[in-house]
Amino acid sequence: MTALAPPGAGLVQAAELDPSFIRLSDPDITVAELSAVDALLRSPRISGGPVTEAFENSFAAYLGRKYGVAVGSGTIGLLLALKALGITPGQEVIASPYGFRETVHAISLAGARPVFADIDYWSGALFSASVEERITARTRAIVGANPNGHPGQWSELRALAERHRLPLIEDCTEAIGSRYKGKLVGTFGDIAVFDFAQPSALTCGEGGMVVTDDLNTAMALRRHRGRGLDERGSVIVGSAAPLQGGMSDLAAALGLAQLDRLDQILERRRLVEQLYALHMQSFEGIKPPYVGPDVTEVNWFLYLVHLGTRFSRSSRDAILDDLRMEKIEAAAYCHPLHLQPHYSEFGYRRGDFLVTEKIADRAVALPFHTHLTDGQIEFIVERMKDASINVGAGAAIY
Repeated sequence: MTALAPPGAGLVQAAELDPSFIRLSDPDITVAELSAVDALLRSPRISGGPVTEAFENSFAAYLGRKYGVAVGSGTIGLLLALKALGITPGQEVIASPYGFRETVHAISLAGARPVFADIDYWSGALFSASVEERITARTRAIVGANPNGHPGQWSELRALAERHRLPLIEDCTEAIGSRYKGKLVGTFGDIAVFDFAQPSALTCGEGGMVVTDDLNTAMALRRHRGRGLDERGSVIVGSAAPLQGGMSDLAAALGLAQLDRLDQILERRRLVEQLYALHMQSFEGIKPPYVGPDVTEVNWFLYLVHLGTRFSRSSRDAILDDLRMEKIEAAAYCHPLHLQPHYSEFGYRRGDFLVTEKIADRAVALPFHTHLTDGQIEFIVERMKDASINVGAGAAIY
């Protein structure tokens, strides 16, 4: 995902041609997915149609939500959600500066002003107290997230949204299958947005899903998403200019097959996490990934190592370079949104969100997918240890 921006991307592309190169992500594709796509390619319709509708219904049922609306990406999903809520230029939407930038870009694409709030140091999730400080008369929605698969502070955010009578949007573009107080992520927002691009556990190349329990919201999402194939043969009068941001049946067929195997995929990824934890025990100062007290289950998006404060952003980047030389694809996670050029026009500067900057400057995403072997994980951890010593900062710590 493009929230991950490792330097030297060209070197990575060249290295990917080497079969010994260890990739950051690698989709879990089996005969089931290949068969589903093959069958669809032999059908008379591959654009959005009955398979997409089946995927929408199945995904909504998986979460226990009433309506699912398939979209082209998480960015389009959030943009449609904002339009469905009637958010207009000049209004404000509160979001986190830590995570998948393309999703949050939807706020400015809608013409609204993104208002960032800082995050919790341990979980990386939006800090509810920081959110409340930024609510004004112009605030029209709160976008909370489940960063790297860790559920957000949903009880606090829900209470805050209800107290201020604001809709709560749940950004699940980095999360699927995690649980907060026993409930799946994607069930806490008035609207929730998922993304199915790599490195998501459920991937269909590109695409996403928006879910809600409100019929009027679902109808607005569909109206703004675009017209169906059956509406293109004649002049259709509509009340909105649709984005044509839907999903094809081809992508939906892949998504349905992945959804049927999701429990299996997540189980395999948890095994990889356990192997990482086993090898990380020999890494002085490393602690297991943090799991909050109200979190029932976490299914990680990527395997993150948090470097200690004696590391700098430049030493983190040097570690990435060392890993790349060892044919290991790793990435910085992530570049804070408020420091990206797109948001400079809103007046954001370094130092505005200290917790976000502290974490983002020192987080390293290591390869995380179901095809990793025990030997590869041991090699990755050993090289990570060597790289941290090479930069002169010693061992990494959480």
